[in-house]
Amino acid sequence: MEVTEELTTQPPGVQALLDRARTGMLRLHPREAVEATARGALLIDTRTDVQRREQGDLPGGLVIDRTVLEWRLDPESPFRIPEATGYDLLVIVVCRQGYSSSLAAASLRELGLHRATDMIGGMEAWLTAGLPTHSGPVDIRR
Repeated sequence: MEVTEELTTQPPGVQALLDRARTGMLRLHPREAVEATARGALLIDTRTDVQRREQGDLPGGLVIDRTVLEWRLDPESPFRIPEATGYDLLVIVVCRQGYSSSLAAASLRELGLHRATDMIGGMEAWLTAGLPTHSGPVDIRR
């Protein structure tokens, strides 16, 4: 069977995907993320090893590879981390610039973690705000 129909609409593109992901999400500025973490929120760093070496690590952050994020944070997953105690948990996802973290947070919200969010501007905004980095051992969750 030959397909002869032409596409009449443009694909929505990555910006539309990002806009949908951020709909209804209360995103946090770096200092707000620090305050939320002090109140018990989980600060999740999904940056690559190279990015973390270049930019430093987040104090109090848990490093979770983006490829396993949902399995580690879903409270019903047999592969969850101990901190994944319930669907009401505030999870703040951080990436390098605040784009992929929005998509990751949206995925967590789809799982039922309705308070999942991300940090506006990512680690670059953290550094611009003059917030400290951590240089000791990092809490990496595989």
